[in-house]
Amino acid sequence: MPAKPPKYVVNPMPAPVPAALLEKLRKVETASIGHFRHIGFMDNSIKPLIDGKHIVGTAVTVAIPGQDSTLLHHALGLLRSGDVLVIDRLGDTKHACFGGGVCVAAKASGAAGAILDGPCTDPSEIRREDFPLWCRGISPITTRVYDIGGSMNVTVTCGGAAVSPGDVILADENGVLVMPVADAEAAAEEGWTRQERSGKSQDRVRKGEKIGDISGATAKVLAALAAEKG
Repeated sequence: MPAKPPKYVVNPMPAPVPAALLEKLRKVETASIGHFRHIGFMDNSIKPLIDGKHIVGTAVTVAIPGQDSTLLHHALGLLRSGDVLVIDRLGDTKHACFGGGVCVAAKASGAAGAILDGPCTDPSEIRREDFPLWCRGISPITTRVYDIGGSMNVTVTCGGAAVSPGDVILADENGVLVMPVADAEAAAEEGWTRQERSGKSQDRVRKGEKIGDISGATAKVLAALAAEKG
């Protein structure tokens, strides 16, 4: 007879992302990295509940089934300062596992924020706590402590992106990006370079230059039109 699968899988907490790397990423927008990187971005239906938030941190992952938040409550007691809790709802879009009570517990842990592949509830309470949360919307139907099971600190899927414990999470008003630590240093440096370049280009446009001349787009269009004329 095959062995019965475990009800819960709880792996050790991941090593924190180095503080120096997090400081570099604090200056960078997800959209700046989105100019050159095309993997690790979560679906754009996962949106910030509070405008203007920008967080970076270490991914701590939880996967819980539909109506059960037993493992989530346990995980809240393990979170550390600077962690970003990433919650895989295993396809459920009906039950809200994150509300006012869970928010208070997550904030008390020092967590940098949470990313939820599903709806939240109590949005006003979460906003009052000023806790950074990205989610798929709002639902009045909540989870309970049903002791069904779940997994913690395993690779999960959130917003279509694979997230492993210990990955880097960067989230802001534009969306959520997850990267392995090994990729994040170069991404931070390239993202910052592009931000600086963009700022200088915007200044030139304000002074009267045309964006198509700066980007090279106008030259490409004119060259194509000239070639078509023969």
